[in-house]
Amino acid sequence: MSLISDAGSGGLSRATSEQLFDNENRDLSLNERAALIDHFQQVRRETAALTDPLTAEDMQLQSMPDASPTKWHLAHTSWFFETFILRDALPGYAVFNRGFHHIFNSYYNTLGQPFARPDRGLLSRPSIEQIFSYRAHIDRHIEQWLIEEDVTADQAALFTLGIHHEQQHQELLLMDIKHAFFQNPAFPAYREDLDPFPDDMDDVPPIQWLQVPEDHYTLGSDGEGSVGNFSFDNEGPPHQRFQSAFRMASRLVTNGEFLEFLQDGGYREPRLWLSDGWNHIRQAATPGHPQAPMYWREIDGEWFQFTLSGLQPLDLTVPVCHVSFYEADAYASWAGQRLPTEFEWEVAAWLYCQKDARDKANLLENRNFQPIAEYASPDRHIQLLGNLWQWTSSAYGPYPGYRASRDAVGEYNGKFMCNQMVLRGGSCVTPRSHIRIGYRNFFYPHQAWQFSGIRLAGDIQ
Repeated sequence: MSLISDAGSGGLSRATSEQLFDNENRDLSLNERAALIDHFQQVRRETAALTDPLTAEDMQLQSMPDASPTKWHLAHTSWFFETFILRDALPGYAVFNRGFHHIFNSYYNTLGQPFARPDRGLLSRPSIEQIFSYRAHIDRHIEQWLIEEDVTADQAALFTLGIHHEQQHQELLLMDIKHAFFQNPAFPAYREDLDPFPDDMDDVPPIQWLQVPEDHYTLGSDGEGSVGNFSFDNEGPPHQRFQSAFRMASRLVTNGEFLEFLQDGGYREPRLWLSDGWNHIRQAATPGHPQAPMYWREIDGEWFQFTLSGLQPLDLTVPVCHVSFYEADAYASWAGQRLPTEFEWEVAAWLYCQKDARDKANLLENRNFQPIAEYASPDRHIQLLGNLWQWTSSAYGPYPGYRASRDAVGEYNGKFMCNQMVLRGGSCVTPRSHIRIGYRNFFYPHQAWQFSGIRLAGDIQ
């Protein structure tokens, strides 16, 4: 039996499936469950497709403690559905392998002691074949649950969280394999068929400044279960803020502009850097390599950049990628500007993003796997979404009135609200149905293996 065929019109779209339920205690209709199956299947297929260019040896690699092997991402996302959905919602469900509960638990201490993150690359067993069997087992039983059982709105909200959790791991999978391949002196490509120069832009237009007036603005989401687009709990609750007038750049900083900063001695001038940032770059300095963004390499006086299509000549027109918060802040100081706060970024995005900005943004489905020089006309500003996550000057913390839930899922976001910085906008490896203006990503200020870039802001006198 297929709920998709029973839906009559082939099921609702994935975008619509995010708008079907609220937190009232009711059971979902046939069409609503069909839409959930459609969304789930699409996301699971996408994750598997991202592994097609990889060998079993590739999927075992863990290049640093912050990264995870591809095979671990495949298993952990299945563990999430098994742990938070199937064990409670499907009567008679038998777990696939009881040993998986420990090794594929990421950080949920209320569910037991997780396996140490830096040691995930030591897990040669289970094999990749066993992990794909695990995924198939989860897929079958999720579909059985959605077809045969009553599904409440609360369960659907938790299940949708699991789908978006897997989309987060699609981005992490690509971040992590890129970092792993970069450790290989042969600089192998994730995919040989990628276009290393997907655009023909020769000239970078000058920055236009988006003007935002002072006012009281309401920001934040109604919550992940509200009618409307999905959101994580850390995106709410809605709250009002007074915002002074400011301006924000219409595009991201390019490789060419960042190269000017480097050649002007930006990495050697302590007055440009926050104290922690200066200490970090001093400690991270590598003999024989000039300090530069993570994936840059200077070879015989020429600059190159490692991408998922291998080592390529540095394209000066595309946005600079894989910079840390420290580097972004130092560049902004050198340029006589600053980084926007996350509230400024969100206000500007609501004011200047067109309704089709997400549809036209450089996101995962475009299969560029790298930022492109998509310079919009002054009335478009599509770089606000996609291409690169954009550092803000805001520390990652709770919105006024935020409370993490008291169950295990409450560990998803709230426990990380310390010592990290917020990024906004999505990247070239963020799934299209996953990104939105209110999305709050967060990383530690020294980290740069994520697809992160720089957007400048300034005050209006």
